[in-house]
Amino acid sequence: MCALAQDELNVYKSAEARFEIAAQKLTLEEGLYRYLKHPSKEITIYIPIARDTGRLEVFLGYRVLHSTIRGPGKGGIRFAPDVTLDEVRALAAWMTWKCAVVNIPFGGAKGGVICDPMKLSKSELERITRRYTAELSEWFGPERDVPAPDIGTNDQTMAWVMDTYAMHVRQATTAVVTGKPLDLGGSQGRKEATGRGLMMCCNRALEKFKMRRDGCRVIVQGFGNVGSQGALLMHAAGYKIIGVADIHGGLYNENGFDIPKLYEWVYTQRKPLPEFPGGGEKMTAQEILFHPCEVLVPAATENQITTENAHRVECRILCEGANGPTTSPADTIIEKKGIFVVPDILANAGGVTVSYFEWVQDRQGFFWRESEVNDRLLDVMNQSFDQVVSYAEMHHVNNRIAAYMVAIDRVARALRLRGIYA
Repeated sequence: MCALAQDELNVYKSAEARFEIAAQKLTLEEGLYRYLKHPSKEITIYIPIARDTGRLEVFLGYRVLHSTIRGPGKGGIRFAPDVTLDEVRALAAWMTWKCAVVNIPFGGAKGGVICDPMKLSKSELERITRRYTAELSEWFGPERDVPAPDIGTNDQTMAWVMDTYAMHVRQATTAVVTGKPLDLGGSQGRKEATGRGLMMCCNRALEKFKMRRDGCRVIVQGFGNVGSQGALLMHAAGYKIIGVADIHGGLYNENGFDIPKLYEWVYTQRKPLPEFPGGGEKMTAQEILFHPCEVLVPAATENQITTENAHRVECRILCEGANGPTTSPADTIIEKKGIFVVPDILANAGGVTVSYFEWVQDRQGFFWRESEVNDRLLDVMNQSFDQVVSYAEMHHVNNRIAAYMVAIDRVARALRLRGIYA
């Protein structure tokens, strides 16, 4: 791979490039620019774990706190073999802008451990999680840094984090994490929140272009929590899901898929998605992105749409379910094609919004009905979508840069009000 391609695929450089464009458009003061560009803290942890065989192994972990200007840090913990510090830095910065674009009082943080959860037992995962939490217990807290699930982690992982933290502070503290099981202070609607937020953004985009949901062709790349829940909700709302893909491959069927049956095939029967008997042309997860559709939802991982393939994207609306699915240099190609982009820091913000609701419910000790959670989420997503689109039109920029400008402006205003402690 050439050096230029490596630069393009560096998610931290993509995040930096978009920040710089937005900061220039805002004519941000040089001092504030430097302050907001860099993370507040970067912590590297070496995690010694006794494997089930008795063999001692050391895993490398990170936690990056990008900003606490608008509130405590907020961000997931990722368990994956390809975790890098640059990736965690980028995700922490994106969390700052994501929380600001939907105007919730959190800053940005992110964590990760370099490991393969598929090759670890449940007890080994628990030991890694508890040691990781113990090492960070002085930094975590409801008013400091609030973790959540991410790739390779789930509500059980968050239960271990919460319990370990509680043991260190000697009191039950449910608000230290979000994405917990309902029995431990989790929120109704949290599991579906990111996918629901995606659908809400798609609905708003269709309204803008006076398009009908009925028969609107959708392709979803990624069938994890975000992609699968988004596909289920969109299917129920009348969208026609013609393409789906996960790590095993993709399926395309112009007549559409029965998504509830596909979900059962993958999650209840534990069968590979490409083997689904509901029909469809098999292809790679990458190839699924390049079929004609009205709505394309890349909800897998970073760097799926690049300068090498952006010219092949044939959608009207690109709604980004994953963080960083489009590289910064590919933005220009997508914009020239006239594709309406709902950027990741807006499109997938439903998850952190309901995480905020969970944090609020934990702190007040009073929990809401799912219908109330969803109504509040709809209000936040619609208002944020409208603000970003209005900002884009007013300042003659694309939606992605508009979202960054809205977010950076909010954080910068808070910083000006607080001042710099010295």
